[in-house]
Amino acid sequence: MRKRLISERAATASPLPADWLNLEELAEVEISSEDAAHPIEAALLSGSGWRAAQPGRQTIRLLFTRPQRVRRIFLAFVEPAVQRTQEYLLRWSGDGGKSFREIVRQQWNFSPQGASSQTEQHEVDLSGVGVLELIITPDIGNRQAFASLARLRLA
Repeated sequence: MRKRLISERAATASPLPADWLNLEELAEVEISSEDAAHPIEAALLSGSGWRAAQPGRQTIRLLFTRPQRVRRIFLAFVEPAVQRTQEYLLRWSGDGGKSFREIVRQQWNFSPQGASSQTEQHEVDLSGVGVLELIITPDIGNRQAFASLARLRLA
């Protein structure tokens, strides 16, 4: 019998392949609000996370300088302190934002005693993406919750 020990560190490593799009060079970003201590670059580039400056529904919009092909969308959310039900909507536009097509709409229940993080990897095949939009409703039952995003990557 062959066996191999799996290190805990290897099992929890982030799935960040080398083919992630360089969003800093390929896109401009529009956001509905931003906490100065947690700017959007922290979710798009470094992975330390973005946080809204105001409670309620928030929009993060990537505007590509030229249309892109997108095959994978990686999202990570972390909420260690507040029990809430978050909903996010991912959608895209190939006509400069005149019309949008929904990719996914999903809800997640965060609980400090249980599920304090959500990680999703959506496999897609989108050609000609000019705009990618992420709309976060941080708590569908409470308008005073703050939206946050730990990481967003596209390939």
